[in-house]
Amino acid sequence: MSSVSAPEIPVGLSTASVWPLRAGAAFELAAELGYDGVEVMGKRPHLSVIDTTLDDCRRLADHVRQRGCHVAAVAAYTDFGTGRAAEVPSIEIQTLYVTELARRSAALGSDLVRVFTAYEHGAADFMSEWRRTVDALRLCCDRAAEVGVRIGIQNHHDIGVDTKALVELLAEVDRPNLLPMFDCWSPYLRGEDVVGWAEKLAGRMSFTTVADYVVLPRWKYMPAAVNYVAAEPPAVLAVPMGDGELPYDAFLGALRSHGFDGWVSYEMCSPIRGGGSLANLKTYATRFLEYMKRFK
Repeated sequence: MSSVSAPEIPVGLSTASVWPLRAGAAFELAAELGYDGVEVMGKRPHLSVIDTTLDDCRRLADHVRQRGCHVAAVAAYTDFGTGRAAEVPSIEIQTLYVTELARRSAALGSDLVRVFTAYEHGAADFMSEWRRTVDALRLCCDRAAEVGVRIGIQNHHDIGVDTKALVELLAEVDRPNLLPMFDCWSPYLRGEDVVGWAEKLAGRMSFTTVADYVVLPRWKYMPAAVNYVAAEPPAVLAVPMGDGELPYDAFLGALRSHGFDGWVSYEMCSPIRGGGSLANLKTYATRFLEYMKRFK
């Protein structure tokens, strides 16, 4: 990778579902380990819009800067799909939630709020869920733009999870402050051309979240046949960065060589080899920093 001419990629630590710590303590640990920034979880115990005021965010921003760290993004937890109770104004509720996170993101010195799209709950057909998601994303983008914040779609939820559909969704929402937060994990599991899409989306991106995994095929024993049948889907287990199956050398190399100049954030939010003790999480976080040295 030394032949690729590009600025050094800043590395962030996604605190979402990882550290059993409040935001300030999570920043202390990230700075201690050598991270450039942290993606803050937009809910308890980190940055809840109920518990955290704008003044709290400004104080935290000062605390972060004093330690040479940054807030890379604020992670919202949204699902714009149709729920069981149609009379509940869930889009309005979630738009207000994203708006308040955008205000806090700006106070923290970050201009990016991560959102999810929607799960298909079965309460409505696909195109109805699509239109609902488009309308919700437009509302969130417009409110976030008022405070100079962008909205990033992480490609994990059902609506727009396929990258071809994600590109279509971005075009239909049609907001200048909407960007893809394209990750390697989801398209790899679904058999997409991860590197090809990375090359196409790199110039539109400023953030990607990474984690390495091994895929474990599952089998069910059939006593009558004295044999096995495949059980679907395979299980996925997180392992230290570089020990898994995902093509991160090629993925990150494609991003970098095609115009990506943003954050690479490491995440641990799923079953992990070795268990979820703080000591094991710190080991994984350190391994990621070692892995990323090849991109300096």
